Amino acid sequence: MGKIKVENIRVYAHHGCLPEETIIGSDYLVDVLLNANLKKASNSDDLVDTVDYVHINQIVKEEMKVPSKLLEHVGKRILSRIFSEISIVKKAEVSVSKINPPIGGDVEKVTVVLKEKRKA
Repeated sequence: MGKIKVENIRVYAHHGCLPEETIIGSDYLVDVLLNANLKKASNSDDLVDTVDYVHINQIVKEEMKVPSKLLEHVGKRILSRIFSEISIVKKAEVSVSKINPPIGGDVEKVTVVLKEKRKA
């Protein structure tokens, strides 16, 4: 078993419960941590035997384009796509952070973290 991290994927998106959040949009960071059997890839040196980072980045960018009220919702969509499209992933963790959230205080970011295991 091994881990693959794709960190600080920067996206400008239109998520939030307030109407102005979905109109104006804001900056987000997404981190993806995957557990997968990487033994075959470590021996073969072949991209088809591992998780393609480009594919992870593509999933995140596509799902972040779809407006959601809650970060939990967009995070769940990212997880669902990972499990449906990348068969060697056994566990996944997705963190979605909203930079400078409009919550009436000096807050750098808010983050939602979702974890999921592949169902047998």
